[in-house]
Amino acid sequence: MDVTQNPELLQFIVDRAEVGLFVINSDYELVLWNRFMEHHSGKPAAEVVGKRLFAAFPELPEAWLARKIQNVMILKNYAFTSWKQRPYLFRFPHNRPVTGGVDCMRQNCTFLPIKNQQGEVTHVCITLFDATDESISEQKLQQARDILAESSVRDPLTGLFNRRHLESTLAKEFNRSKRYDLPFSLLLLDLDHFKSINDNHGHLAGDEVLKTAAERFLGSIRDSDTLARYGGEEFAILLPETDGPGALVVAERLRKNIEAAPVIFNQTEIPIRVSVGACVMSPTDQTYYSLLSNADIALYHSKENGRNQCTLYRAEMAEKR
Repeated sequence: MDVTQNPELLQFIVDRAEVGLFVINSDYELVLWNRFMEHHSGKPAAEVVGKRLFAAFPELPEAWLARKIQNVMILKNYAFTSWKQRPYLFRFPHNRPVTGGVDCMRQNCTFLPIKNQQGEVTHVCITLFDATDESISEQKLQQARDILAESSVRDPLTGLFNRRHLESTLAKEFNRSKRYDLPFSLLLLDLDHFKSINDNHGHLAGDEVLKTAAERFLGSIRDSDTLARYGGEEFAILLPETDGPGALVVAERLRKNIEAAPVIFNQTEIPIRVSVGACVMSPTDQTYYSLLSNADIALYHSKENGRNQCTLYRAEMAEKR
């Protein structure tokens, strides 16, 4: 059976299709509006057919949509727009849970030229496919990827960046500072007598001390700085565009914030202190490993000289160690 010879059957199919379907002429006047479009727009065919599309729906992106339709008419070719390119054409509600994170129906759109017997395009048929489920699935997949990527660079206990991420960022900042001749400093921080805390109060108390220290460090640095748990009770901070005196100011602020209040664990007060080693990139440093080595020497100097203090690396320290 040729359905084109049976208008009633053709109309039945058009109206029952679970896709939006409407047709416009060269003046952008609506000549067909199926039930899907009626249901989701809230406007029946009798209200919109014969009207100019952009008059009936002024919220549509007229400049973009008119250009799209004109291209189909001139080139006489099919066109397609994915929800990834433009999330929706009509802002229709969807019936998915609000937890899906999608505010309205996502739509894939096709633009089909309708030609007369002379081969000229007289109308364009536009179809809307509900792509909301695909969009939600894609979003959840991306969120899972983001979580996985984030967990690979985070310390699970403190939530800070881990050593792997720190060294990757350190390499980039070292090269950037070298290229643009900018000052760059590194701090290494080690919690004093941390083994005694574990031995006297238990490892859960030690974990609480590490988490508290991480929070206090974070509250004492700039957004442009990078803080990481370097290993065990040791932390590291990258200070871009910071010279030696500036690094010492930051280090001293961190030291004071750490000792300002004890950690409370199981109603027991646990005093905490930190030793800090600081170093500044010098013209002779060829790789970022030099910074790590020099900051470690400065940290050793702080610990050897009584702990709970900050030391800025000097070349003679390497000779004495």
